[in-house]
Amino acid sequence: MTKTALITGASRGLGAALARALAPTHHIIAVAKTTGALEELDDQIKSVGGAATLAPMDITVDAAMQTLCRGIHDRWGSLDLWAHTAIHAAPLAPASMIDAKDMTKSVATNVTATTTLITYLAPLLGTKGTAMFFDDPQAGAPFYGSYGATKAAQIALARSWQAETARTGPNVHIATPKPMPTATRGRFHPGEDRAGLNDPMTEAARLIADLNL
Repeated sequence: MTKTALITGASRGLGAALARALAPTHHIIAVAKTTGALEELDDQIKSVGGAATLAPMDITVDAAMQTLCRGIHDRWGSLDLWAHTAIHAAPLAPASMIDAKDMTKSVATNVTATTTLITYLAPLLGTKGTAMFFDDPQAGAPFYGSYGATKAAQIALARSWQAETARTGPNVHIATPKPMPTATRGRFHPGEDRAGLNDPMTEAARLIADLNL
């Protein structure tokens, strides 16, 4: 039976690379807000003989996530892998000048939605599934207040879940990807020479290999 992999934040960057890398061995359930980018990903997955289910959804919408998880349950009964790459990268700003709307969106996407997804996906992952989270340790860095604080909170949630399930499963894996030329990094480092950054597909393959799936 084909394994299943849910990628939240699958439309670009590391999420898209993970989806492509997993496509030969997993049916990809790709979640993102951008329909056009998901359709491009679908073409890439098909080109390597894989198959995908596209879910153009906003992870901050609770009803949408309920529908997604119910659909996974009804079709497959369980989930083998969840890779959570969705993130809101608020603009860099001094802590004293953080825009309230940016902080609200950062909390909703990076913290609240992650909490909701853990709650809904834990039963689908069961004792043998794997959840992947991706650290980006910017907490306390100058101008990273909104992103750094909410990303750190997301990883804190993942670490708590990891500790709680160490003996029972699912396997909760927290990785720190190497710098890649993604759109998120481009927002934080405009004008950066990207020649020395790591290729997302190479990095995706490394991260997957670390899981020993």
